[in-house]
Amino acid sequence: MQESFLHFLWRFQYFDRQDLRTEGGELLRVLHAGRPHTNAGPDFGGARLRLGDVEWAGNVEIHLRSSDWQAHAHQHDAAYDNVILHVVWHDDQPVRRPDGTLIPTLELQRRAPPRLLSRYQHLLHNQAPIPCASQFARSSPLDRFSMLDRVLMQRLQQKAEGVEELWRANGGDWEETAYQLLARNYGFKLNGDAFLKLSQSLPLRLLRKHRDQPRQLEAMLFGQAGLLDMENPDDYALSLRREYAFLRHKYGLEPHPMAAHEWKFLRLRPANFPTVRLAQFARLLAGEPSFLALLTGSESPKQLYAALRVPQSAYWQTHYVWGKPAATVVPSLGKASVENIAINSAVPLLVGYAQRQGGRGFLERAIAWLEQLPAEHNHVTAMWGELGLPIRNAFDSQASLAWYHHFCTPRRCLQCNVGVSLLRAEDPGRPPDEIPDHG
Repeated sequence: MQESFLHFLWRFQYFDRQDLRTEGGELLRVLHAGRPHTNAGPDFGGARLRLGDVEWAGNVEIHLRSSDWQAHAHQHDAAYDNVILHVVWHDDQPVRRPDGTLIPTLELQRRAPPRLLSRYQHLLHNQAPIPCASQFARSSPLDRFSMLDRVLMQRLQQKAEGVEELWRANGGDWEETAYQLLARNYGFKLNGDAFLKLSQSLPLRLLRKHRDQPRQLEAMLFGQAGLLDMENPDDYALSLRREYAFLRHKYGLEPHPMAAHEWKFLRLRPANFPTVRLAQFARLLAGEPSFLALLTGSESPKQLYAALRVPQSAYWQTHYVWGKPAATVVPSLGKASVENIAINSAVPLLVGYAQRQGGRGFLERAIAWLEQLPAEHNHVTAMWGELGLPIRNAFDSQASLAWYHHFCTPRRCLQCNVGVSLLRAEDPGRPPDEIPDHG
């Protein structure tokens, strides 16, 4: 049993209300269940009740057990002084206000419809990755698409908060923030943290001084990354090592802030090796005067694609790792990789930039980009596709990922539009039009 189920029962009044009485024996009539609070404080506000002959207005608090009131220390919080009803699954302890008066308590465990409880338990405990998979076909398109919109906005907000955290750490420098976002994305999933750490050890202002010297850019990147300490270096590696030693001394860089073992090569295709990605990032640094302008000023994903699909230096067109020539030409950044960067760097930056700087156009562009970019393909989007949910573009795939990870996996079915509609679809004891929706 989760407290969220009691929230559901109270919010939609899905319980037997015949001869409804508090645990103290007072006749209770619910005039308005109130509206859920999303912030700290009691669970529902603005409720109206009739207890005996007296009408009350105030807050409603919900717990699995009435003793949770004490466990959560509500007796010491003035925000709970205006609670007019304590709704619980099991009443195991009377609860009093600071003045000593009892708070009326309603126990629901004998009033919850058994069929509704059974359906809820099935959603909560079945082993399917998507709990409602067996019932999903019965959900309405409106509920599905409204949920996609809702979770996509939540996902964008979370990513924008990550951008703002980086922006604050950079002292409000948007250019440095864009640089670090791009760097992290060049590492993709396995090497993203390592790329971010590298970018934070190499301020963009230093790299910009060497835009016209691509070899020096590579020297600083590979040197700070700890990837120039190989045995038996070839001539190119030796030349970068010499450049790095000079530049490290010149700028007072921390010597070897990273070690080679921090970079992951296993289970990666050679084209995704961090050595290749570093070389591609060095080429981007040489060619782009402003990463902020690149990510916020590009009018379409195609424009970003043209900027990022630049060939790396000659050495890295023929090598995946140091000293071992490749059998074929090493490709530049691929289309799928650029799309990944657009989704995970450009879109979050556009949303974060819009929130801090103002300008609805940036947010609208972020949404438009997601609608233009093709859908990502992975096991999560495949599961949704099998259930009949159309995954048409990156908007849908990003939303479906958020839906799965933030609602399905933690079994938050009672906060999900589809989960709630499926639970409400079957009559738990009275006609649906008699069930008030207070939220």
